[in-house]
Amino acid sequence: MAPVNHSETKCRLIGRLPKVGIRPVIDGRERGVRESLEVQCMQMARRAAKLIEENIFFGSGQAVECVISDTPIGGVAEAAMCADKFKREGVEVSLTVTPCWCYGT
Repeated sequence: MAPVNHSETKCRLIGRLPKVGIRPVIDGRERGVRESLEVQCMQMARRAAKLIEENIFFGSGQAVECVISDTPIGGVAEAAMCADKFKREGVEVSLTVTPCWCYGT
């Protein structure tokens, strides 16, 4: 029996590949608290996405794609906007990042 050449095998996937959603969560209190965390939190989300996209691959060899919330999530309205975006983009799993130790729970 000849060895299998995996480069010649066909991809059996039907449909689109799932994406990873990154949810940057912050303390929603305004007047300096939220504002002081927004940049740091979004940077955390971008670094997490980069780490995943550069190191996690599907069986086909294609890199996993990440989708990041448009804004940090500090309340119900932002969480709903993020959920809507993730649904439109085909996100099947999410990761929450936060510089605030207790808000991730």
